[in-house]
Amino acid sequence: MNEDNKDLNPIDNNDNQDTNLNELSVNETPEGVEIPETITKVTGMYKEWFLDYASYVILERAVPAIEDGFKPVQRRIMHSMKELDDGRYNKVANVVGHTMQYHPHGDASIGDAMVQIGQKDLLIDTQGNWGNILTGDGAAASRYIEARLSKFALDVLYSPKITSWQSSYDGRRNEPVNLPVKFPLLLAQGGEGIAVGLSTKILPHNFNELIDASIKIMKGKPFVLYPDFPTQGIADVSNYNEGLRGGRVRVRARISQLDKNTLVITQIPFSTNTTSLIESILKANEKGKIKIKKIEDNTAADVEILVHLPPGVSPDKTIDALYAFTGCETSIAPLGCVIRDNKPLFIGVSDMLKISTNQTVELLRKELEIELGELEEQWHFLSLERIFIEKRIYRLIEEEETWEGVLNAIDEGLKPYIGHLKRAVSQDDLARLTEIKIKRISKFDIDKANQKIEDLEGAIEQVKYHLLHLIDFAIAYFTKLKEKYGKGRERQTEIRSFDTIEATKVVLRNTKLYVNRAEGFIGTGLRKDEYVADCSDIDDVIVFLRDGSMIITKVDEKKFVGKDIIHIAIFNKNDNRTIYNVIYRDGKSGSSYVKRFNVAGVTRDKVYPITQDKPGSQILYFSCNPNGEAEVVTILLRLISSVKKLKFDLDFADLLIKGRGVKGNLVTKYGIKKIELKEKGISTLRPRKIWFDDTVHRLNVDGRGSLLGEFKANDRLLIITQSGKVKTIVPELTSHFDEDMIVLEKWKPEKPISVIYYDGEKERYYIKRFLVENESKEELFISDHEKSKLEVVSTDYLPRVEVVFSKVKGIQKESLEVNVEQFISVKGIKALGNQLTSDKVKQVNVLESFPYEEEEVQETSEVVLDDLNPDLFNVENDGQVSISLDETEEKKEEE
Repeated sequence: MNEDNKDLNPIDNNDNQDTNLNELSVNETPEGVEIPETITKVTGMYKEWFLDYASYVILERAVPAIEDGFKPVQRRIMHSMKELDDGRYNKVANVVGHTMQYHPHGDASIGDAMVQIGQKDLLIDTQGNWGNILTGDGAAASRYIEARLSKFALDVLYSPKITSWQSSYDGRRNEPVNLPVKFPLLLAQGGEGIAVGLSTKILPHNFNELIDASIKIMKGKPFVLYPDFPTQGIADVSNYNEGLRGGRVRVRARISQLDKNTLVITQIPFSTNTTSLIESILKANEKGKIKIKKIEDNTAADVEILVHLPPGVSPDKTIDALYAFTGCETSIAPLGCVIRDNKPLFIGVSDMLKISTNQTVELLRKELEIELGELEEQWHFLSLERIFIEKRIYRLIEEEETWEGVLNAIDEGLKPYIGHLKRAVSQDDLARLTEIKIKRISKFDIDKANQKIEDLEGAIEQVKYHLLHLIDFAIAYFTKLKEKYGKGRERQTEIRSFDTIEATKVVLRNTKLYVNRAEGFIGTGLRKDEYVADCSDIDDVIVFLRDGSMIITKVDEKKFVGKDIIHIAIFNKNDNRTIYNVIYRDGKSGSSYVKRFNVAGVTRDKVYPITQDKPGSQILYFSCNPNGEAEVVTILLRLISSVKKLKFDLDFADLLIKGRGVKGNLVTKYGIKKIELKEKGISTLRPRKIWFDDTVHRLNVDGRGSLLGEFKANDRLLIITQSGKVKTIVPELTSHFDEDMIVLEKWKPEKPISVIYYDGEKERYYIKRFLVENESKEELFISDHEKSKLEVVSTDYLPRVEVVFSKVKGIQKESLEVNVEQFISVKGIKALGNQLTSDKVKQVNVLESFPYEEEEVQETSEVVLDDLNPDLFNVENDGQVSISLDETEEKKEEE
């Protein structure tokens, strides 16, 4: 038995057993001898062996080192590529085989790691099919693809003279402990891995921004780092948290509207590919979250996914739904973990960059010190050589018969001339002098020798200067890297804050909701009962019962909410604009009260009383008003001798909008026979104020960004783009806006738009004024020539511009001031306009407009009772729901 394993045998360790049972077979156990049951504890082995295994996985496989940003397999690949480097491409299979001399694992792990490095397009110059990070396609087999080190890798990764070495796993070769990387490589490439008990996920950052931040560190200036992804996309880094645990980065695809029925995805989120993205869209379509007609994937070098929509489907809402229900928006949780001093270290990206920058400065210092030593050594020997030849010291060794005599003769001959040397003459120096060939001595040129020594002295002084001004030298090094390799590595991911998309507002309502009012059941499965509205499986439903109860519950196939339902609708959380008008009887025979309230948000499945919750209370009148309407009703009282006035009107506009739990105003203490709707009401809410938040490019009613104005139901927004297009839209909070939008304001149909543009076909500048006549269509108001471009657009009534001319034959023409309103009258949107000038224009400047007083437009006044802050603009109006006592109830009251 192996000596290492003998402790595992319970019989060998049983000192109380007289018979040597280990030498007997199972069938030879002596009769009457009982084998004792022995338990061997593995606590010690587990503790030691598992710790060894965990340490190995953490240190040698999964987590990169902060010194060079490499995992061991990546470091060995780069070392092998340097050993094989001759400037030509090598088969990846050859590199993998060479790397196996250093790596204790198989070729598959090496090949996969090499492909990942190559796809990051920084260290390896690739040739062949290396896969596609956009589509998720894998690389070809390693025997078909080739690689060599990039020029950048040769510049920043290798410096054998300052590299620390260690034996490989089998002791046959030496490999670097860490490569002397003079660049924040880990932050540039990113890295992730899962070890035992910990993981790491460091996001990639922009090449140029890392260099700029490193320079700021050396200058003592503040800096900020945000990730930059090779898949481009849009990122919200407001919760990045320096890449530490707990941080989040939300990444979105770039989606735009190609036409009214087509969306195009041109950039995708990091950690996804077009294949997985399309699968998530198809899955959301199957579940009914979105509605699409078909998808086309035209991705090649760039992403292009066309999403075709059925007629009547809103592109804006579909874009939001894609972000809410598909992989078009992902959330990435970074976790900065690296190896430092053979220990895992959790660290933020700023600290990583500081460590990397300081290490680069230290590596540059070491290289300068080595270079200085080599230059001084060259200067020392050249000075000795010059003395040896110029003073003809070589003749002193002609009569010497021993090696010691030769060296002593040279040493004695040099002594009068070596006072200026910077170090003593060694035996090695003397031996090297004896190796000088006669041919070199005979052709020795003293002037050339002096020139070489002077050049070396200049180089030595230069290196010493760099050492004294090391930070300046390091800054120049980083600046040179940026100049040499930074072109084409500009930021790819746009940094922008996101609005959180509420799924209930953008989900496709592809299910029908039904109600059985008498029995008190609601649900999507009650197909034989009354239809309520279209809904989705994530919607909430608000229900009011005749007894004055209210409940909000989740859409279900069938659910009991309470008998005698008087109102049911899809509930919009935080909707302060929908107002409920209620008249109720307090108790079985109590007084009647009236109140107006809204329901912004409550606890789901909890029953809330609208009345004072007395037994026998009943809602006598109820109406739901999506825009705060206040109607007039007629109250008919029961015939009682003491009551003289049995009929009177009640105007809900006279009531303030208060909370759901208030008691309300007294209507009458007598019994009500009937309530009739006399007159439909108008909205009692103020026009809604809308803001545009330029940070997230979205409309809001929360006061974020610039105020666009107060909007009523028929008001629209005017949008003008740099490409020369104009349109008006209903200001829905789900609206998306083009990146080249230059005008966004409340549209006034009577106010003209003034434009100066360059016509590419006629090669002239034109000026025009027009009104938007087709409010439902986007129109081009400049010529469609490819060289045509918009110079100036103004929505002022009386704009004024300055035309600056170019010099012609050294003569500068005086600038021209143009009153646009006098220059041209209002024409059609398709009109060419008037030529601005025939001279060559340098630029057109917008001046302060002439004063203009707008005529006040008389509008129908509205009763303003409350200035609520609504969340929705276009709320589907399910009509005014009013009820009265049913005939049975009336008969009972009459009796």
